[in-house]
Amino acid sequence: MIRIPKGCKDMLPAEAHIWQAIEDEARTAAELYGFKEIRTPVFEHTELFLRGVGDTTDIVNKEMYTFLDKGGRSITLRPEGTAGVARAFVENGLQGGTLPFKAYYLISAFRYERPQAGRLREFHQFGAELYGAASPSADAEAILLAARFLNGLGLGDDVTLHLNSIGCKQCRARYSEALRDYFRPHIGEMCEDCRARFEKNPLRILDCKNDACRKYTADAPSMLDYLCDDCRAHFETLKELLTAAGVKFVVDPRIVRGLDYYSRTVFEFTTDLIGAQSTVLGGGRYDGLLEQMDAKPTPAVGFAAGIERLILALQALDAPFADRVPDIYIAGMDAQSRRRGLLLAEELRGRGYVVVCDLMERSLKAQFKYADKLYASFVITIGESELEEGAAEVRNMFGSTSERVKFEDIAQYIKNYRRN
Repeated sequence: MIRIPKGCKDMLPAEAHIWQAIEDEARTAAELYGFKEIRTPVFEHTELFLRGVGDTTDIVNKEMYTFLDKGGRSITLRPEGTAGVARAFVENGLQGGTLPFKAYYLISAFRYERPQAGRLREFHQFGAELYGAASPSADAEAILLAARFLNGLGLGDDVTLHLNSIGCKQCRARYSEALRDYFRPHIGEMCEDCRARFEKNPLRILDCKNDACRKYTADAPSMLDYLCDDCRAHFETLKELLTAAGVKFVVDPRIVRGLDYYSRTVFEFTTDLIGAQSTVLGGGRYDGLLEQMDAKPTPAVGFAAGIERLILALQALDAPFADRVPDIYIAGMDAQSRRRGLLLAEELRGRGYVVVCDLMERSLKAQFKYADKLYASFVITIGESELEEGAAEVRNMFGSTSERVKFEDIAQYIKNYRRN
């Protein structure tokens, strides 16, 4: 038998309501802030990610699913959402429209990495992007949206916001030299990836998860000591705005995020609920991204949340997510009654009720057991006598009461019963 590829996971119907609850909360939160949904292709030209994500990242160097199409063009399955949104923003002329541009997405993305809890090769994200605003207020709004989303899921008390600034190009140039001076005596004892990052982008060393490297990164210089006046003022204003809005945070100078396009603000929401993969949502500002893609420079800020990680966190809390169960089960005793039940089901569905019919030709006793297993509120039984009388037996499965009701009155009967 052909099996699912490694690092992928089926979402089964029994789990769908959890995904839908997260997606509904994402849409609700985003639209409260004036964000509208955007959908971009699942694959793009590879150059988009080489230039957008950055060629010093693990994503580009190790994790992208890249292939040649039939025309010999290099194509990559998207490893994240921001680069595709940036491309769509430019290509569709939205830079010249009314700013700020606000968009959110719910996507699948792909990275070739070792599968583990909360980290799959095909994974899903909720993300939000805001283009055109350079002010700290835009950073604050992105973080407030992220916090409202997590609060709406019931995770507010179980996540911690970590906040940092990695400055502008000028700040980072000075800081990069300070990091090279600090790491130079130790670089020979560090991992191969960090040795490669030492010259290209030493900030990425701070993001290394290798224990041999972390003992050196713990005492590395802090980016906050190298911020220019403008970047420092931006960060201080952001902290003031978040404090005024009642959002608690921890200043964490070790956060750099894993993508090269970030500048100034970076942030992560972490939790202790899911073990090693503790970040459930992360983002920041990326004012240089569009310029990096040869487009007109435009300030931008945003974030992405991993849906699989959110599910793990919610499961750790035993968070209740109500699945919609059938309102009505229609039990038929023979071919004629099942046919009448099918027509009745269509009428009731037209009134907005969730209705399940007998399609397996089970015995009446087995049908009642099945309806009970489905948690159906009512069971409507149709047999030969019911067809002759033009009325069905309607049983309330929770009140254990039963009443004969004419077919044309059933919808109103159930509506009145629920109202009472």
